[in-house]
Amino acid sequence: MIEYIKGEIVELTPARMIVECSGIGYELNISLNTYSAYNGKRNGLIYIYEIIREDAHLLFGFSEKMERELFLMLITVSGVGPNTARMILSSFTPNELILTIASKNEAALTSVKGIGSKTAQRILVDLKNRVKTAVITDENLQSPGINNSGTIAEEAIAALTMLGFQKTSSQKTVGAILKDSPGASVEQVIKTALRML
Repeated sequence: MIEYIKGEIVELTPARMIVECSGIGYELNISLNTYSAYNGKRNGLIYIYEIIREDAHLLFGFSEKMERELFLMLITVSGVGPNTARMILSSFTPNELILTIASKNEAALTSVKGIGSKTAQRILVDLKNRVKTAVITDENLQSPGINNSGTIAEEAIAALTMLGFQKTSSQKTVGAILKDSPGASVEQVIKTALRML
């Protein structure tokens, strides 16, 4: 099992990262939180979770161990796969997710695309005791957004498409968000879009 990869960040989008280590480029599926943590950085240490299937070897990357721990907890819940877990972690910071589960906030969970009432209830029931043991830290993972709204729109649409949303609906949603909030960062646009789509 790969614990972490430390190397040069060759490519970074809100849903995907390529890290080069010893001449090998590793493609990592990442959340919006991890994107925020590494945005603008050239090198990094990324914690890994590897999923091996018959048809694919997938690597999921995390900026901190707590986020990976929450990902591992989420995928143990019936009906929550790796991509759904990544979408949840893109909608909440690790601390927000811990507080959401600890406070049994079903409405917050159902605001995430693909999470219905039954799945939200399963997450709350299965994880309520497990997150209480997690340490809540006060970390600010927000990074300043790119000033070019065209670039922000392109990155947001690309990330939403990689998360499984239709390109046309993503374009409309991102356009509407940027029209209302032209100064929004790419992270803010994607988080808002995840609640709207």
